[in-house]
Amino acid sequence: MNDEQTLYEGDFLRLCRTDTWEYVKRVNARGAAVIAAVTPADELLLVEQPRPALGGPVIELPAGLVGDIEGAEDEDRATAAARELEEETGWRPNRMVYLTGGPPSAGLSGEILWFYRALDLTHVHAGGGDDSEDITVHAVALDQVDAWLAEREAAGIPVDPKVYTGLYFIRCRPDRV
Repeated sequence: MNDEQTLYEGDFLRLCRTDTWEYVKRVNARGAAVIAAVTPADELLLVEQPRPALGGPVIELPAGLVGDIEGAEDEDRATAAARELEEETGWRPNRMVYLTGGPPSAGLSGEILWFYRALDLTHVHAGGGDDSEDITVHAVALDQVDAWLAEREAAGIPVDPKVYTGLYFIRCRPDRV
């Protein structure tokens, strides 16, 4: 591959080209943490928030950037995951377990996602994100989550496929708790 060329840089993203391949990189973070969390009542924590790129709300696992806070650019990934879970959902984990990591869209972005399982949760506030976010928290019974997600999709609300990755680890990989 030849040298990377910057085509455009905004506040948060850089559009790059290498040879004939165009892709995006984040300029304000090292990646993102995605959190699979189940409440003591056996409910999966999900968030719904507007995503301008899709023109409406999306159902997602709680997630957030790692290293995006000024002065904390070297923040530990598990610490960032716990911080984002509490900020978005109002649930504080006692323990975070790393599950897997990798690129969510290797042809489009250089971003890396790190999946964590949040354990031993305590509810500390209503959640909803910070002042720049408009997050609705959903706590959905694990035995009803498949039907709930299908209803959302049928209603035209996209479900981020990362939700199904989280469900895989919750249901099929108990060795990762």
